[in-house]
Amino acid sequence: MTDRVAVVTDSTAYLPVGTAATHGIAVVPVQVVIGGVAHDEDAITPSDVADALRAWKPVTTSRPAPQAFLDVYEKLAAAGATAVVSVHLSAALSSTVESAHLAARDSSIPIEVVDSRSVGMGLGFPVISAARVAAGGGDPASVAQEATKRAASTREFFYVDTLEYLRRGGRIGAAAALLGSALAVKPLLHVVDGRVEMLEKVRTTSRALARLEDVAVAAAAAASVDSAADSRVDVAVHHLANPARAAELAARLAPRIANLGELVVSEVGAVVGAHVGPGMLAVVVAPR
Repeated sequence: MTDRVAVVTDSTAYLPVGTAATHGIAVVPVQVVIGGVAHDEDAITPSDVADALRAWKPVTTSRPAPQAFLDVYEKLAAAGATAVVSVHLSAALSSTVESAHLAARDSSIPIEVVDSRSVGMGLGFPVISAARVAAGGGDPASVAQEATKRAASTREFFYVDTLEYLRRGGRIGAAAALLGSALAVKPLLHVVDGRVEMLEKVRTTSRALARLEDVAVAAAAAASVDSAADSRVDVAVHHLANPARAAELAARLAPRIANLGELVVSEVGAVVGAHVGPGMLAVVVAPR
């Protein structure tokens, strides 16, 4: 019998509806805590989080328990998997990867844990690529390598209305958040080696959104130059409580990216929403 490698990720990949089922990807929910009550991310809507944040209710997030991962690994083993590649959001943003490592110690089959150093479809696109390699008969090393390689080439840029929510969650320094508030700037950020860093400070929302579009187009063009001439660049536009703004940005991006592959527009879930706040808009650029 051919060895079967299963692929696992967490709910912050925000895969398009039906994608996990199509590719046989198992998803472990990260938790969001609202007013002291913990919920699996798939049981809370982004609107619930946006409303709680606007009302200044305490909102935090929590990694899945190691047992949650172990239960999934053992279920996959019982279904015939001989190994698992488990790909997750950045360890610099969450200890989810640590939970996966702890569960791997007790698994009845080998588990390869990959830190994507990313989140959202910056995690999702590498997971999908890994699942395709697994479906083609790839061994655990090649499946993990595919996820790692694609994650390393993926860029993430995002706009937030305020740095306050990132400051509350400890995802950006208090000094940077204070500076943004004092100068009344609209921040553009990006993910660098798994961490959220300031990219630019822009004076108005309209200018910030125009720059978000431009930097995404530039990243896609650079990716096309660095890869094969016929290669495609997949793009995701994420938002929180602002679908119209996301749809407008996607419509502007599409004709500007020559080698555009898949274009995904989706709302982030409760976990990321808890840290970025309402109004967030993000672009993920993922060369194939």
